[in-house]
Amino acid sequence: MNGAQKAFFEEKERSLGVRLNEVQTQAVLQTNGPLLLLASPGSGKTTTIIMRIGYMIEALGVNPSRIKAVTFSKASAGDMKARFAKFFPHLPPVDFSTIHSLAFQVVRQTLERQGISYGIIEESDKPGVVSKKRVLREIFEQLNGSKITEDQLDELLTYITFIKNKMLPEQEWAMPEVKVPRKVEILQRYEEYKRTGSDRLLIDFDDMLLMANDIFTKNREVLAQYQRRYDFYLTDESQDTSPVQHAIIAKLVAVHQNLCVVADEDQAIYSWRGAEPDYLLNFRKIYPEAHVLLMTQNYRSSATIVEPANIFIQRNKKRYNKQMFTENPAAEPISFKILENYNLQDKYLVDQLKNLSKRGSTAILYRNNTSAIPLMDAFDRAGLPFYMKDSTIRFFTHWVVEDIMNFMRLAYNTKNITVFEKVYRKMNAYITPTQLKALQKVPEDGCVFTQLLEHVELKDYQPEYIKRIRKTYDSIQFDKTTPTAMLEHIRYDFGYERTLMKMSENLGFNYENLLDIVDVLGLIARHTTTMTEFAGRLKHLENLARSSHMKNELNAITLTTLHSSKGLEFDHVYLIDLIEGILPSEAEEEIEEETRLFYVGITRAISHLELISYNKRFKTSVVPSIFMKALKQIVSPQELPKKAPKSPKKAPKQYRNERTITTESALIVGSKVKHVILGEGEILAVTSSTIELSFATGFKKFLTDTCLQQGYLETMED
Repeated sequence: MNGAQKAFFEEKERSLGVRLNEVQTQAVLQTNGPLLLLASPGSGKTTTIIMRIGYMIEALGVNPSRIKAVTFSKASAGDMKARFAKFFPHLPPVDFSTIHSLAFQVVRQTLERQGISYGIIEESDKPGVVSKKRVLREIFEQLNGSKITEDQLDELLTYITFIKNKMLPEQEWAMPEVKVPRKVEILQRYEEYKRTGSDRLLIDFDDMLLMANDIFTKNREVLAQYQRRYDFYLTDESQDTSPVQHAIIAKLVAVHQNLCVVADEDQAIYSWRGAEPDYLLNFRKIYPEAHVLLMTQNYRSSATIVEPANIFIQRNKKRYNKQMFTENPAAEPISFKILENYNLQDKYLVDQLKNLSKRGSTAILYRNNTSAIPLMDAFDRAGLPFYMKDSTIRFFTHWVVEDIMNFMRLAYNTKNITVFEKVYRKMNAYITPTQLKALQKVPEDGCVFTQLLEHVELKDYQPEYIKRIRKTYDSIQFDKTTPTAMLEHIRYDFGYERTLMKMSENLGFNYENLLDIVDVLGLIARHTTTMTEFAGRLKHLENLARSSHMKNELNAITLTTLHSSKGLEFDHVYLIDLIEGILPSEAEEEIEEETRLFYVGITRAISHLELISYNKRFKTSVVPSIFMKALKQIVSPQELPKKAPKSPKKAPKQYRNERTITTESALIVGSKVKHVILGEGEILAVTSSTIELSFATGFKKFLTDTCLQQGYLETMED
C-alpha cells in the first residue's frame, strides 16, 4: 500500500471511525478489471462498497458521473445514496439505481428516437392506469370461463417474470411447472394485447430488460453510447439477478471490463423469479482475468450463531469453499423449541416477548404471510406493538375468507339470494346455474333453501341434502351461535372442506394451504363470542396490518417473511413454523435454495436466535424441519455409539499408507478424501471432536481422533 492509499484509509478511520479489514481493503483498492466480491452475512458489504466508490473519486480522481452502481431494489439504491452522502458529504452524488431504471432509459430514448408512442403497464391495480393484473384477469376469464383467484394471479405474474428474465423462447414457455390453466395461451394473448390492444406500444416492468438487451444486441451505436457513458460499473446483490440482467451488464462492460460484482451465492433465494446464482460460480469463465475476494468475517452475530451457521451452509454443493467466521465473543446458545401444537405458538411468543425490554430489535421470521395472522391477533390482544415489513397481505381478501364470511352472512338472513349466489357452488348440493336462475325468478321472498325445495326442479339426490342444510341454518342463532361452532357447520355440515378438496384436484390449488386459512380463522374465532364480533375482529386486523406497515414504532416487533428479511439484522430473532413441507418445502429439487433461505434467516440474529417447531398442526401430525434438526446436531452433536471394548491383547487394526491423513490440519473442508471402507467422499465440516463427510450413500459423522489414529482417511490422487 502506497502513501496516498494509506493516507486515505487513515483519514477515514479518524473522521468516520471506519477501519477496514485486509480483504475489505483489497476490495477497495482493486478498481480495474473484473472483481467478484463474495460477501458473507454481516461482513460489512455496504461499507466496503461505499468506501470503494469514495476511494476511486478521492484518491484516484475518477469523475463521480463516470461511476454506475446498480442495486437490487429502489430501497437499496436509496440506502446506498444516503450512506454515500453520509460518508462523503463533500463529494458530488454517484448514480445509484436499479437495473430496471437503467434499462428503461435505454428503451425510452430508443423509442422516442424512432417516433414510437408507448405506455407503461403498471403492476398495481390503481385506477386510471393500464393494469397488468386487470389485463391478465380478463384474458384468464375469456380462456377459462371463470374468474382467476388471487393465488393464481400471483403464480401467473411470477411465471411471466420467470419466462422473461430467463429469456426463454416461446417454444419453451410450457416448461415451467405452473398450476394455472392455459398459462401459455394467456401469455401469448397478453403479449398480443400489448402490441395491438391500444393505440400505442405497451411495456411492462419485465419488457424493459428484454428490450434493452435486444437494443444493445442489434444497435451498436446505442450500445457504444452507453459503454462510453460509464467507466466503472458495480452491481450489488448479484446473486438475485437473472440471465437477462447479466447479459445487459456484460454488454456494457465489454470494452473496459471494469466491473465489481458484489454477491453471496449462499444467500441466493430468488430462483423462482428467474435469478441464477450459477452466474457467480462461472464468473471466471465469463471473465478469465477476474479477481475473486472472499469477505467472510462476520461483524454482526455472536460466535454462537456464526460458527453453526457456517457449518450448516456447507451442506450445499453449488457454492464457493468459503468459511464465514467472527471475532465476536460467544453469547447465549441457539434455542430449539418444539411445541405440542401449532396453536400454542402465538401464546408462547407472547410469553417470551412481553417482558423483553428491547422489543424494537426483535423479529419474527416465517415462510408464508399466513403465519403472521395469528401473531397479529395475539400481539394485538396482549398490547404488543408490531411492524409488518411486507406491504401486501392478501389473507383478509382471500376468496376462502370471503366464502366463510358469506356463509355467516347467510345465517343472518337466509332470504339473501345475493349472498347465496356467492356460495351456492361451495355447499356440495350440486346446485346448477340453471337451477339458480330458476330460483331468482321465484316471486316470493323467502328462505332460499325452502324456495329451492318448493319452486325449483331438483334432481332426485338433491332435496334430502338441501333439507339438511336448511335444518342446520334454522338451528343457528346469529347473535348466539359462536363463530367457532359456525365454522364447524361450514366445514362439515355444509361440506366446505370437501368443496376445497375437489377444487384443489380440479384447479391445481394447494389443499393444505386452503385448509390452513380456515384453521387460522378458527384461531381468531376462539376469542370472539358472536359472528358480528368475529367479522369486526377480521376488519380490525386487516386495518392493523395496513397501518402497522406504514409506521414502524420505536419499540415494535418486526413481523416479516424470510425473503423480506434479507439485509436486516435484529438482536432477537425467532424463526417459526419450522416443519417439513413449509421449510423446506416439498420440492426436493430446490433443496439447496431452501437451505439458503434457512441460512438467511438464522444469520439475521445478532445475539439471540430461537427456532420453533411443533408436532401437530391443528389435527394433523407434522415433522419438525430437517434444517432445525441439522442445526441442533451441529450445536449439540449427539455422541456416537461407543464400540465394545476390544481385548487388550489385540491392537486395533490400522490402515496406513503414504496417503493416510494423520494430522487435523490436513482435514480441509471441501477437499475430496477416501474412507477405507466407505470409499470416496467430501469433507463437509471439521470440529475439534468430529468430522462430517458426504458420501454417495449420504452424510456420515466420525470422531476426528479415531479417524486420524486409525488411518481411516486418505488423500485422493491428483
